[in-house]
Amino acid sequence: MNNTKILLIDACVRDESRTKRLTDALLQKLEGTIEEVRLENIRFEVTDQDYLNRRDCLIKNSSYDDEMFSLARQFASADVVVIAAPYWDLSFPASLKQYIEKINVSGLTFKYTDDGYPVGLCKARKLYYVMSVGGSFVPEEFGYGYIKTLAQSFYGIDDIKLIAAYGLDIDGADPEAIMKEAIQNITI
Repeated sequence: MNNTKILLIDACVRDESRTKRLTDALLQKLEGTIEEVRLENIRFEVTDQDYLNRRDCLIKNSSYDDEMFSLARQFASADVVVIAAPYWDLSFPASLKQYIEKINVSGLTFKYTDDGYPVGLCKARKLYYVMSVGGSFVPEEFGYGYIKTLAQSFYGIDDIKLIAAYGLDIDGADPEAIMKEAIQNITI
């Protein structure tokens, strides 16, 4: 039995999500146990002064076993990470940004060197970023590029792979043919 722990971070909310369809095709090729985090089911706390004070105190005391850090612990311990995030309004759903704020914990998912540079503490060495896009204008730095930079620069996950289907909503496009081609091109 394969003991690889695959963490699926699902930011898809539509019942017929094309991003989810691509993700399901990827997951069929991966071997391991899938642990899913559906972001639509999480009610993230408001980041106010009290929240930050509590968080800072817990981090200062290395109290990483607190429930506040459960998502960060889960992320740090995954062998493979899969992020399913449709490309919305030049980025990804806001829930993914909230998730990132929850897992970005100094001392747990990364640490700083004496010179102030981040060093990754995560176990995973591979991250798949899966997205579907209605149009063709997709500046990398607003979605995938942001996640890629965090993974490589903060979490220590060097191998990042983008799986995407583009142009699905352009007039005259054949979305089903685009999806089939994107699914056929998935490699691990």
